[in-house]
Formats: sequence, C-alpha cells, structure tokens
Amino acid sequence: MPAPLKFVATSTELPAAADAVIIGGGIVGVFAAYYLAQRGLKVALVEKGRIGAEQSSRNWGWCRQQNRDARELPMATKSLDLWESFAAETGEDTGFRRCGLFYLSNNDEELAGWARWRDFACTTGVTTHMLDSAAATERGRATGRTWKGGVFSPTDGTADPASAAPAVAAALLKLGGTVHQSCAARGLETEGGRVCGVVTEHGTIRTKIAVLAGGAWASSFCHQLGVRFPQASVRSSILSVSPGATGLPDALHTTAVSATRRRDGGYTLAISGGGRVDLTPQQFRFAPQFLPMFVRRWRSLAPGGLQGIRSGHETLARWRLDAPTPMERMRILDPAIDKRTIRITHSRALGLLPALKNTKIAAAWAGYVDSTPDGVPGIGEIASVPGFILAAGFSGHGFGIGPGAGHLIADIVTGGEPIVDPRPYHPDRFLKSAWGKVADF
Repeated sequence: MPAPLKFVATSTELPAAADAVIIGGGIVGVFAAYYLAQRGLKVALVEKGRIGAEQSSRNWGWCRQQNRDARELPMATKSLDLWESFAAETGEDTGFRRCGLFYLSNNDEELAGWARWRDFACTTGVTTHMLDSAAATERGRATGRTWKGGVFSPTDGTADPASAAPAVAAALLKLGGTVHQSCAARGLETEGGRVCGVVTEHGTIRTKIAVLAGGAWASSFCHQLGVRFPQASVRSSILSVSPGATGLPDALHTTAVSATRRRDGGYTLAISGGGRVDLTPQQFRFAPQFLPMFVRRWRSLAPGGLQGIRSGHETLARWRLDAPTPMERMRILDPAIDKRTIRITHSRALGLLPALKNTKIAAAWAGYVDSTPDGVPGIGEIASVPGFILAAGFSGHGFGIGPGAGHLIADIVTGGEPIVDPRPYHPDRFLKSAWGKVADF
C-alpha cells in the first residue's frame, strides 16, 4: 500500500432498501454517493475492500486541466471548483490545494504541442503560461539544468490520495448515507428488465438505481449483465521518498520522471504513461478496440506477466450470485511492483533533482490503471438495463475529475441540469470505432 488510509466507519447491517446504491468506494464512487445524498436521496455505498484502497490511493494526486483532452477539460475545470467547495461545505480535509503544476521540456515537438493546447485552452477560459528558455530554467533551477521551455498552470493542484476518498465518505455519513466495506456487490436483480436490487455478499438491497464505479473491475461486472464495456488495465509502478529535500516544485513533470510533494514533505516519483500490460482474457477480447491506443502508446508499454489473471479483475467467467466471486477472493488489487521500473524511476529522479539525494526510498507500490479505448471515461445509463448507470474507465484521470464525475452522475440520476455536457462520456460511443479519437495523455 502506498500510504496508510484514513479510517472510515463501516455499517455491518445493510439497509433493506435505498434510493440509490453505489458500487465501488473509489474517488468517483464516493463523490457520486455524496452528491446524491446531498440532494436528499437515501444512499448506500458498497465496497468489496476498503474505501479508496485501489487506484484512488495509488495515483500522483494531480488535479489538472493542463493538457486535458477537449472532451474532459470542462469536467476537469468543474472538478477543481468542486474540490474547493467540498471542503467549505463539509469541513472534511482532502488535502486539495491549488499549488500549480509545472512542466519542463527540451523537446521542440513537445513544447509545440503544449503551445497548441495553450491556444485552445485560452478559448475555454483556462489559464496556462508558456515559459521560454530563461523562465523555464529559472523556475526549474532545482534541476540545475538549462531548459528550452516549459508550462506553468497556476490554477491546477493536487489532493492527498491517502485521505481524499475517505474524507468524502465521511461527509456522506454526515448526510445520512451508509458505507459498507468488505461488502462485494455480486450482481443486480431486475424486474421487467429494470434494476430492482443490488445483490451483495451480505444480502440484497432493494433499489431502482445502481451506479457502478468499479474501477478496474467494471468490465467483468458488466459482463455478468450481458453489457459489453471495453476496458483494459496497465500495471503502473510508483515510489515515494522520505522528507528531506528542499527547494523543489510542488508538482513537476518531465518526460523522464515526474515528482509530486506529499503531505509529509516527501515526494511521489513516477514515469508518466509507463507500465506493463499483464495479459488477461479481457485483454484479448478487446484487443481490436485498443489497437489505436496501443499504436500511440507502444513505446511506453512493456509486456507483463500473469498477475492480471491471478488477480481476477479482468475475467470473462460468469459467476453466481449465491457464491463467492473473484472480488471477494481479491479484496484489494495490490499487484507486485516492477522492480526495474522502480530502479529507473529513482535513478532518473536523482539525476533530475539533486536535492533528492538527501532522501531515502520510503515505499514502492503498483496499481492497475484502467482505460477505455479512447482514454475518456464511460459515464451514463445503460439502455439495456434501465436504472444501471456506468461510471468507469477513467484512464488514470479519475482522481482529478472525480468530483465532476460524481456530480454528473447525481445529475443523471435526479434529472438535474448536467454540470457538463454528458454526451461525450456516454458508453454508447464504444459501439463505434475509436480510430482517430484517442485522447492525448
């Protein structure tokens, strides 16, 4: 585990019924539950393991607009505001702060791409500053290098992966919602084709609304319902170093390595976009849909092993509702790190930021970053199963856009004015080709 998770109270007794049941206690699931409860709905949140224990606590903590795909940018902008308003409304501390995100590069093509994005962002009201060589080198003086240019996005920021999802769950409890950890949702009950209940390992909750925010497990859950949701995961390995470095940016990205200040004063270190592809039955099933993304990302990906098969999150097997499922056998996805990636990441970080030589490796961990074929999440009601709302495939962006996604889900459920245009996110788009539509990462 990357860091000790904040404790969340769990109710051992399931409600007989609820207005909505949220399946999955990651950042998207807890925000969806919170915004539904805020509107007066009786909400039950079920999580097979612990709140925020998978990718929601294994990421960098970045909450950014910078370099977002045009489809996601409106949600990213709204999410930044919601991070702030959530703290004001609830008094709960997610660790969010607008520290600004800093990018450095010596690659002309990369800088040109950032400049094009800056021009686009100006049309949406987003502030981002292109830095020339002198400004980038001065702001990046902690590297001791000369840089051709960079970007500083002052309104972007970070939140704390170890406490954010638990903080939102705590706010849900204050509103009267219930949280049920170690409680896997095995499937749905339907009546006339419409959702009428969520079947869990501890009993059934009667409901007309089920929201699946299941992260890397979402596609296999959908498979049980006859719903085809193309999803694939990449195993990403990250490390953190102890406090001791001073004079470093709060959040810095370079092609070689990225660094993010942690709450304890240490830093999280990672290589953007890198990872291993652990082969699974699901990977083979959806390979044609993911070919465009692979063409774009193949240089940063490497073959993996059998961990994905052992984890069971990308199974094509059908499971029974009255017997343990793969989710109960693997409560928390905690895959083994790629030791080579950890060594390379640490070496690059020490080379980029000499001040880190005064620190030690504090922890290293891995997580499965689930993705859709076009890199944009699927959010919307599934037509073949009325009352079933999918919110998955966040492609490594869930932490940053989680508040906006949760708000949009609440809008869909209650029929409210959507916080952003929901059409670019609807899962129906996966019935068509993804060629030419892959998001920039």
